[in-house]
Amino acid sequence: MGRHSKEVRSYNMSRIRSTNTKPEEKVRKYLFAQGFRYRKNVRKLPGCPDIVLAKYRTVIFVNGCFWHMHEGCSKFVLPQTNIEYWENKLLKNRERDAENKNKLEATGWNVVTVWECELKKDKEEETLKKLCGEILKNRL
Repeated sequence: MGRHSKEVRSYNMSRIRSTNTKPEEKVRKYLFAQGFRYRKNVRKLPGCPDIVLAKYRTVIFVNGCFWHMHEGCSKFVLPQTNIEYWENKLLKNRERDAENKNKLEATGWNVVTVWECELKKDKEEETLKKLCGEILKNRL
C-alpha cells in the first residue's frame, strides 16, 4: 500500500488539472508579453494542443514530466504501487502524444513540446526564448 489512504489519494488526484496548469500559464503569459496571440485548447486539432498560434502554423504542448513520461527527468518516477496500471496508463499517454504529433505534422503544423522541468526558475528564461525562436522560424 502507498503512503496515503484511498480517500486522500482520491482527493489528491481530483486536484490535478488537465488545462490551465501553472506551467501552461507561464508559457502563455510570456508569449502574450512578447506580442504573440494564440488560442487555447483547440479541440478541432489532434491532441487538443495547449496553445495554438495559427499565424505561425505552430502548436505548443506544455507537458507534465510525470504524466507524459519525460525520459531522463528526475520528475518522472514510476510509482512503486500498482505498477502495471501506471505503466500501461503512462505508456498510452506517450503513444497518444506521438500519434497526435504525427497527425499535426502531416497536416503542416509545427509541433513544439515544452516540458514542466524546463520551466523551473534556472531554465525558464532560456526555454522561453528558445520557444519564441522556434515559433518565429515558422512565420507564414
